[in-house]
Amino acid sequence: MRVFTSLLFVVWLYLWMAILGILFLPSLILPRGATVFGIRTYARVIRLGLRLICGISTEIRGRENMPEGPVLYAGKHQCMYDVFIPFLVMRDPAIIMKKELLWYPFLGWYALKAAMIPIDRAGTTKTLKAMVGEAKKRAENYRQIVIFPEGTRKAPGDPPDYHAAGISALAKAIEAPIVPVATNAGLCWPGRGFLRRPGKVVYEILPPIPAGLPRKDMMARLQGELEPATDALVKEGLAVQGRELPAS
Repeated sequence: MRVFTSLLFVVWLYLWMAILGILFLPSLILPRGATVFGIRTYARVIRLGLRLICGISTEIRGRENMPEGPVLYAGKHQCMYDVFIPFLVMRDPAIIMKKELLWYPFLGWYALKAAMIPIDRAGTTKTLKAMVGEAKKRAENYRQIVIFPEGTRKAPGDPPDYHAAGISALAKAIEAPIVPVATNAGLCWPGRGFLRRPGKVVYEILPPIPAGLPRKDMMARLQGELEPATDALVKEGLAVQGRELPAS
């Protein structure tokens, strides 16, 4: 049964991407806000499909911790779903994303129009400087910058691997609070493979870390708050599913 519902959700995911991609084509020549609205609509469709097809509910906690205006959203990254959640909790996010995604039909077009920040993950110091420069421009336009500090998807229970250079450079450049966002989404939506497991996905917005901290202190606080919160959500999600993570 889980194979069937998972396949059905994949059909839902890409069918609605095509439907909304076509319906919102006029937004590509309209002001950028129309495109952001289209992406937000797709995020809501994904959430609905998870609930109706896969039996996966989504809870977003701590909305009161999200400041108005520019922030640096620093989230755990366990699956594709994480990329769309910022559109449900912030007014105008600018996501730092792999530049390869720009080649995808619809996804790439709308990412460009919405002025996301594509980067080469295997890039050099020049790439880092370009990313920081673009992020600063977005923040000056009162947008929220989204980064996943580990740079790639990590399964629940994997040891953390934070890339301090990128997030610390961004924090220094945009001079905005850092908002850690914990999740257990990978329990229901694995980072690789198509199977979806029923359960409860939680995203928890933690209290912001003030701007201006020294790099070492900022990274210690970010990891020291984000990891325990994520561990607690994973434990909670496993209890809902009635299972344990396999021993590593």
